[in-house]
Amino acid sequence: MQVFRRGDRGPAVAEIRAKLERLGRLGPVSPAPFADTDPHNQTNPTDLLFDDVTDRAIRGFQQERGLRVDGVVGPETYRALDEAHWRVGDRLLSYAVSRPFIGDDVATLQQRLLDMGFDPGRCDGIFGQATEAALKEFQRNVGLRPDGALGPGTLRALEQLRRTVKGGSPSERREEERLQRGVGALAGRVVVLDPGHGGDDPGATGHGLVEADIVLDLAARIEGRLGALGVTTYLTRSADTAPDDQGRARFANEMAAEIFVSLHLDEVSSPHASGSACFFYGASLPDREVRSAVGERLADLVSREVASRTDLVDGRTHPKSWELLRLTRMPAIRLEAGYLTSPGDAARLATPEFRDALAEAVVAGIQRLYLPDHLDIPTGQFRLAALST
Repeated sequence: MQVFRRGDRGPAVAEIRAKLERLGRLGPVSPAPFADTDPHNQTNPTDLLFDDVTDRAIRGFQQERGLRVDGVVGPETYRALDEAHWRVGDRLLSYAVSRPFIGDDVATLQQRLLDMGFDPGRCDGIFGQATEAALKEFQRNVGLRPDGALGPGTLRALEQLRRTVKGGSPSERREEERLQRGVGALAGRVVVLDPGHGGDDPGATGHGLVEADIVLDLAARIEGRLGALGVTTYLTRSADTAPDDQGRARFANEMAAEIFVSLHLDEVSSPHASGSACFFYGASLPDREVRSAVGERLADLVSREVASRTDLVDGRTHPKSWELLRLTRMPAIRLEAGYLTSPGDAARLATPEFRDALAEAVVAGIQRLYLPDHLDIPTGQFRLAALST
């Protein structure tokens, strides 16, 4: 898909502005005139400019939805704009295997089911099997035919019933409960590592280094350490392949992974930007807050281990609704382990010793996620020999 940014114009920009108007983020504007100055020409309703006002509206939307805030409308931002306009009742919702319903109406349905004690899985706006099962259970409880579809009758029942669950997010509590049932050693667990980019996509570059190569090497170092602890580890790609985000998430789901770790490096125009940051699934919206509680905890543990074991600037953790974090059904994080455009970060990443330290930080964070509180060890003090015992 072509990307659109400030200064562009045309039918696609007109469509983007129309979506922003429907969401109340942009007021109606007069169409821009044709490029020529013939006074007899009429205005062209599709020849609209991606101006400063549109740029600010897009950035505000991206900030709210947990997307990269760059003012650029690429595939993820366009997808989010399309999903955001759906409201419960706009369409009949049901489980479709090949093309699932996705949108804010689905997320609202999931949130209402959670509030009433039913479990549709993660509140991610994707109508999957878990959402269908929760909706059927709700229908059985209110005396409706359990067909798993949100039609007029089910919608009326949802509107009539008030929230019955109090005290925090039901989704977060369920995720925490699943984690608590699995505390203990790492042996026997399944982890999927996702080295970003690959194949014909090098990712970030700088100071003679290529992101795709560095993160693949880092994934191999993490894989070796997890293997020594009895963990079954899969990589989403080889050196010659570059699956898209949907393919990477699908692979992790099919492998029944318990943890998903995506590895990346960054680049910006300024050489002064440096440091690491860790991201988990989440976004704060006007009518709801969605997040992976366990993903947030894992991101925090890995971020603190990286900061303790290296001298990278600590960029901390942040919620994002990126497709890769959203589509994975297990706790997932994305680690940005430095900037290849930073001379300091690049010099560190070029050394095997530094990549070893990063690998140990990730493994320590994963292990600490599964340790009960009374057995946890302070940040930076885990060593592989200790983990193996």
